[in-house]
Amino acid sequence: MTKETKDYLHLHFLVLIWGFAAILGLLITMPTVELVFYRTLIAALGLYIVIKARGVSFRINQTRDFWIILGTGFLIAAHWVTFFLSARISNISISLAGFATCSLWTSIIEPLSMGRKVKGYELILAVIAIIGIVVIFNTEFNYFNGLLVGILSAILCALFSVINAGLSKKYDPYVITFYEMIGAWLSIVLFFPVYTRTYVDKLQLSGTVLDFVFLSILAVFCTVYAYSISVELMKRISAFSINLTVNLEPIYGIILALIIFGESEKMTLGFYVGTGSILASVLLYPLLNRRFKQKALSTDIIR
Repeated sequence: MTKETKDYLHLHFLVLIWGFAAILGLLITMPTVELVFYRTLIAALGLYIVIKARGVSFRINQTRDFWIILGTGFLIAAHWVTFFLSARISNISISLAGFATCSLWTSIIEPLSMGRKVKGYELILAVIAIIGIVVIFNTEFNYFNGLLVGILSAILCALFSVINAGLSKKYDPYVITFYEMIGAWLSIVLFFPVYTRTYVDKLQLSGTVLDFVFLSILAVFCTVYAYSISVELMKRISAFSINLTVNLEPIYGIILALIIFGESEKMTLGFYVGTGSILASVLLYPLLNRRFKQKALSTDIIR
């Protein structure tokens, strides 16, 4: 087996890990907000160890950039809360179908942020994705709220991906992610007073032994390890190939959910038709981007 083949297999393994993150979120019994509190804290500690081992400076040269990075952490925290919440109020398949629209929102937000017009083929792909969303809404109306929250999670992901694309040109991606995890953790901490007054009577920061085992896997394996390896693979695999492969995450996640949870994840034909339309637009986007010789958006991968 060649080095290139091993790299591509490794990349698909990482995408499988990211698809598994939604399943771990459902297996953990503590509430979603508390779950993200621990995930961001453990991920920040793990990234601190990785950065120290690499001998990289933690310094962010511009104060404005530092606050932007911390603020981006708020978007990441909100993304993770809505992503796991979507799976809990519906199921993993619905959550991943909503998340699959991330590339759609990125294709809209990215040109707007750069001051350029949305291209014709981007509009066509957006229409295809929207048709898929409408089909799912019509056939899985019982999961309306879950899909809506999943789509909100995708929009948040698109926002921080566009921001990270600019930041990664100036700073080490590990350092960016480290401060973003701190920002995400602080966001949850600052949200706790509102959370306990409005949504719950008290925080549930205790959990079972299995909860903390799954949390450690989620933070260390699905976040720190997978992210670290993906950065290494970016040195040898094109951004186009990585973006195309990462777009398979919802497919891997839905297959894993069907295997692990069985009947509760089986959906109607309309759901798979709608999801297929969304994924078709997602997979066609980088292909058409390359066809029209435009630079694909290179983003830091945070799942």
